[in-house]
Amino acid sequence: MLKIIVKKDESIERALKRYKRKFNKTKMIREIRDRKEFTKPSMARRKTREKARYRNIYLQGQEE
Repeated sequence: MLKIIVKKDESIERALKRYKRKFNKTKMIREIRDRKEFTKPSMARRKTREKARYRNIYLQGQEE
């Protein structure tokens, strides 16, 4: 469970923003979405290969 301690003279909006940022770093939303539907192992491997291919193309464009 995430805990956010509200500091002295800190607005609730600021504390809520810190909570949201901390929650996003845990990657819970991504895991929940991934578990929603079953993906075959072959499709998961294909997706990781596509991501790597895209990343390589992107990085090559950055070097030039």
